[in-house]
Amino acid sequence: MNPQEEDRAVAKVIDRLAEKFPEEPRVRIEQTVHEQQEALAGNPVRDYVPVLIEHAAKNRLRSPATI
Repeated sequence: MNPQEEDRAVAKVIDRLAEKFPEEPRVRIEQTVHEQQEALAGNPVRDYVPVLIEHAAKNRLRSPATI
């Protein structure tokens, strides 16, 4: 997966999570997804990164917000 494909896939992840968690501000969803993406940076195999991001972000969004 090249960087442009990954960016498109991550944008779709954000859209899906925004539908799944309508009570969450989109900015929180975007931040959560991008934090997960950053945590996976440097991994040489990128094909599954969007799936891993979505899974981890869902878990974080299901948890109560922490400030």
